[in-house]
Order: sequence, then C-alpha cells, then structure tokens
Amino acid sequence: MKTPNQMGWLFVLPVVALVAFNALIPMMTVVNYSVQETFGNNIFLWEGLGWFEKLLHSERFHAALGRQFLFTAIILAIEVPLGVIIALAMPRKGFWVPVCLVTMALPMLIPWNVVGAMWNIFTLPDIGLLGYLMNSVLGVPYDMTQDPVAAWMTIIVMDVWHWTSLVVLLAYAGLVSIPDAYYQAARIDGASPWSVFRYIQLPKMKTVLTIAILLRFMDSFNIYTEPFVLTGGGPGNSTTLLSIDLVKIALGQFDLGPAAAMSLIYFAITLLVSWLFYTLMTKDDSK
Repeated sequence: MKTPNQMGWLFVLPVVALVAFNALIPMMTVVNYSVQETFGNNIFLWEGLGWFEKLLHSERFHAALGRQFLFTAIILAIEVPLGVIIALAMPRKGFWVPVCLVTMALPMLIPWNVVGAMWNIFTLPDIGLLGYLMNSVLGVPYDMTQDPVAAWMTIIVMDVWHWTSLVVLLAYAGLVSIPDAYYQAARIDGASPWSVFRYIQLPKMKTVLTIAILLRFMDSFNIYTEPFVLTGGGPGNSTTLLSIDLVKIALGQFDLGPAAAMSLIYFAITLLVSWLFYTLMTKDDSK
C-alpha cells in the first residue's frame, strides 16, 4: 500500500501562520479586553460578562444595530436585482464586451476613503455639483449635512454606485457560462423571455448570486470608511451605523471593554446571518 505524501502540508503552514498572526492573535486580545476594564497604565479589573449584558440592554446599541440592518437590507434589495438586470442587458459577444466589463469594474478600483471624499465634495449643498443641481437648478431642498433623509439617500446611492458592479460581474459570469443549447431548446419550445430567465438563467446564476449576496451582506453590514468620510455618522446620529458607533466607543471614548464586547457581538451576528443566508440558499442543492 502506497503511503500518502504529507509534504503538501508544508505549503499550508505559511498560510496558517499568517492567519494566526492577522486574525487569531488580535481576536484573543479583543476577547481579553471584553471581559476586563482598564484605566490605563496596564491596570485591568475583571468584568466578566458585564459588558455584554450592558450592551444587550443598551438603547444606543440597539439603535445602531437597527440602522445597520436597515442599511444592509436596502442595499441588498437594490443592488442584487439591479446587478442582475444590468448583467442581462450587457452584450455576450463583440467589441462592447470588454468595454462594458472595464466600465463596470472601474468603481470598485477606487479606494473606499476616496469614494467617501468624492461623494462628500459632490453632494455639498454650496459647492457640490449634485447639491447645486438639486437646490439651485431643480429647486429641490437638499442638504445631507442637515437633513437625515438626504444623508441616508446619499450613502445608499453612493454604495449602489460603488458596489453594484460586483453583482453585475458575478451575474454576468454566470450568464456567459450557460451553454447555447439551452437557449436553442427554449426557442424551439417558444419560451417567453420571462420563462427563459426563470427556468434557465436564474437557476444557472444561483451559485454566483449566492456568492454575491454573501459578499454584499458582509461588506455592507461591516461598512465603515465610506459613510464615515461622507457624513461622519450625522446629522446627529442618523447615519451612525454600528461600525461607526464601535469606532467612536473604542477610539473616541477609549472604552476598550465595551468596544471589545461590541466587536465580538458584531462578529457573531455577521457570522450567524451569513450562515443562515448560505443555508437557506443552498438547502435545495443538498437534497
């Protein structure tokens, strides 16, 4: 009997070491802070699960978490259908294919802080192009620095502009992988465009759409840089998402214990909801 070669594990060890250094060790530090209180000078007092209990009964935490879920729900409801529609409209052959693909990829190449700064300047009521157009040309009152509704609309439009391309590219990859034989059979049977989409294209895109939804959920649920640069969580606390509130507690107030406990709850919610998404979307495949 041939002995299996275990030397392949040597190629995995650098990855394990890198993950341990970048994820596990910082996680252990966060867990350590979440059960203690510190006043500086390397002095720690045992707190136990006290920070977790206080957070779970905190109205501030509930409000920030609610805003985070609302933002993510709106983003998924807009970007996934819009990305599929754009992918369906894109050409499958010819000169315009690379042009469309490059155009779709451009927003994702811009750094997150630059996106927030761009949209901040773009939407300022006095000097921004959008602010001037809305207020002076169209006569529609628009000031994201004072109006919570305008601030919410702005961060949503900004995220849709920035990340719908990801859904488009994934959906397009699923569409171009469908063999022409399926479409030929549909034409022979006289299937309508809706039937082609429902019974051919949508099932074949299921895997890539699962990936797209998971990626967009995790990214939008943990978003920080773009809305922070754009609105700073304002006006007031109207756009203070959970990620922004976490940074305020950790760095602004220097409450490391509550911030560590919040980050662990944040991580647990992200992991749980991602697992539920994946389980629900792949339950038919396991049968």
